[in-house]
Amino acid sequence: MTDQIQDKSERYQRGIAYYNNLHQDSAGEASFDALEAIAPGFADLLIEFTLGDVFTRPGLSVKTRELLTVAGLTTMGTAPLQLKTHIDSALNAGNTKEEIVETITQMAVFAGFPAALNAFFVLGEVLQDRAGKQ
Repeated sequence: MTDQIQDKSERYQRGIAYYNNLHQDSAGEASFDALEAIAPGFADLLIEFTLGDVFTRPGLSVKTRELLTVAGLTTMGTAPLQLKTHIDSALNAGNTKEEIVETITQMAVFAGFPAALNAFFVLGEVLQDRAGKQ
């Protein structure tokens, strides 16, 4: 995939660099490859726009941006896979478990307890996965 990345747009390269900075494993790239097999070109759009254009904007730290993303995905309540990825990203960016717990708790006010409960269980999965890797 490395040769293919060099042939991609600057936006893509910025986006994948953002992702790789937070994730040292290749699980994300495997997900992007799987998405490419289902919907050719969509993974590039996702990486270019969300990561390359939006997530790399100046004005917010990576730590803050990832915590805000956890908050947004918690309120949606419909994106557990993405929430799992961004909780992991938030931890990798320097957020603590306590900061994530407080963020999810705060979102219970706006999204309701079911959405917060679901997010807490996703957080539990991430923490368990991380403990297993140590």
